[in-house]
Amino acid sequence: MKIAEVPYAADAKVSLSYDELQVLRTQYEKEVAQTHVTTQTKFNYAWGLVKSPVREHQVEGVQLLADIYRSEPTRRRECLYYLALGHYKMGNYDEAKSFNSRLLEREPANLQAQSLDILIDQAVKREGYIGMAIAGGAAAVGTLLLAGLVRRAARK
Repeated sequence: MKIAEVPYAADAKVSLSYDELQVLRTQYEKEVAQTHVTTQTKFNYAWGLVKSPVREHQVEGVQLLADIYRSEPTRRRECLYYLALGHYKMGNYDEAKSFNSRLLEREPANLQAQSLDILIDQAVKREGYIGMAIAGGAAAVGTLLLAGLVRRAARK
């Protein structure tokens, strides 16, 4: 199944424009300067950061969401999906699966979470294939090196 076939996980590939993210950043920094950041402003900024293709943004977004998750029990449901998404985009598939599973336990019919679950599973599978290819390549190189050493030793 491809991303186009998983329409509810569009957040996994769609980013905000630089200007859109800048609006969220400006509001967040303004409230930080006033020493009172509302939960909604923090969430909006974290949401924008997680959707970014820039890893540093994703890391910062996940940190902000984790802070909201810990401090605002009423916002946990919202945070679970974006924590899962952020970890997915950073390649932290175990963490992504964990957060997404918690959301699916609460809301088994959540189409976004179901779609993200498919994407996480595909990424884990793809990573497994890559790992097997690397291991196979390393084994082949090792075999060639060993064969070369055996031939060299036989000549002496």
